[in-house]
Order: sequence, then C-alpha cells, then structure tokens
Amino acid sequence: MANKFDKTTLGPSQRQLRVGELIRRALSDLLFKGAVHDPELNRLSITVGEVTTSADLKIATAYVCPLGGHEGENAIALLAKNKSEIRRAISKELTLKYVPDIRFRLDETYDRMDEAKRLFSLDKVKKDLDM
Repeated sequence: MANKFDKTTLGPSQRQLRVGELIRRALSDLLFKGAVHDPELNRLSITVGEVTTSADLKIATAYVCPLGGHEGENAIALLAKNKSEIRRAISKELTLKYVPDIRFRLDETYDRMDEAKRLFSLDKVKKDLDM
C-alpha cells in the first residue's frame, strides 16, 4: 500500500495544475500578440498545448507546437533564446510570488494521435476490436 505522502504515486497537485494553466494562458497570449522582441519568433504561429510544473513550482515545462508542425526545433531554439524576456513578461501578467524557470519542449501529442488512428485503421486491429 502506498504512503499517502509518497509523491511518486500521486499526480500533479491542484496548485501545480492551476499554476501550469496560468502560465500556459499567459505564454499563449504573449506569443499571439507578438510581444517578444524577436522578429524571427514573432513570424511563427506557436500553439502552447500544456504547461506542467515541478512539485516545488520552480520549473515549468511548456509543450509547444508551431502551426503546421513545421520548424519545431527552430521554434524551440527561438523560445529558449528569448526565455528571460518571456519569463519577465509572464511575471508582469501573473501574481505569483515566484515565476518558475521555463523550459520548452516540442508537443508530440498530435503526432501520437495520428499514429494511434493509423494503428486502429489496420485490418488486423479492426478484426480484434470487432470481437
């Protein structure tokens, strides 16, 4: 039986979820408005799918995807390059005591969904599902 204080078996806390969503919205608005002073970054249309935070709220991982899924690595590099400006702008938007360090990762959720759809469309799998 798991200890009720064992953090390895629990999912994110309500606070982690709330802070992650606040950061996701602020980051999404910031990128939509083109408020970062980098013309290369502003020319990309980037979707922020999810932001997760560490248990201590010191690190936030933003899962992003450029429109069309092209230039993913370039988008991650540009966001990382402008991380301090992005973090400063988010701190002005939110009333958090401490704004987490933001890390950017490519959101591969849509790619995994497409692969799952492809697998479910295979005749062999359809036959198993019909049973």
